[in-house]
Amino acid sequence: MIIDPRMATFIDSMDPGNPAYLDELEKEALAGEIPIIRKPLQSFFRFLLKYVKPRSILEVGTAIGFSAILMSEYAPADCKITTIEKYEKRIPVAKENFRKYGKEAQIELLEGDAAEILKELSGPYDLIFMDAAKGQYLAFLPEVLRLMAPGGLLLSDNVLQDGDVIESRFALERRKRTTHARMREYLYELKHLPGFETVILPVGDGITLTTKLDAKSLS
Repeated sequence: MIIDPRMATFIDSMDPGNPAYLDELEKEALAGEIPIIRKPLQSFFRFLLKYVKPRSILEVGTAIGFSAILMSEYAPADCKITTIEKYEKRIPVAKENFRKYGKEAQIELLEGDAAEILKELSGPYDLIFMDAAKGQYLAFLPEVLRLMAPGGLLLSDNVLQDGDVIESRFALERRKRTTHARMREYLYELKHLPGFETVILPVGDGITLTTKLDAKSLS
């Protein structure tokens, strides 16, 4: 956890929560040890979606569909959500959840490797949510930036890695070192991209919020 646990508990206690069906889906995911977005990010999404009112959303990393369904709940009714997943065991579960909760018309699931699928998409998207394999964020970035609408947003999750991102790579288990290095590079890249502005926030496990500046903003 990247903020004081007592403070996190206090903040979460103020949250009005989601509809009962989302709480049910969250419990199922946690019981199955399937990673989903944490409560602070759920709250952030509710605010962001109501404020930005995106008409098109791209999600990289579906898992069982929890975050896509949550976004569909709080985005405008005519918002189209496209989500990408390559893990074969989770794809049918996500599809069933979209059917179960009446989201099939609003959410399109693309099956396969995001590295290849992203190249085939034309966009643009008002909001892109990056929540796939953390070591692949940097590889996905060029296509994701291409797909962003002017004035659009890119939200990347889990960027502070429970605080590990500030540690020396030699203090980490060997299996974590490659992802650690790539995430640091990803954060640096986002903060130094011409034509974009990025803020790093200690929400949940850490997020970045990147906006694509339009021509007026750059003048």
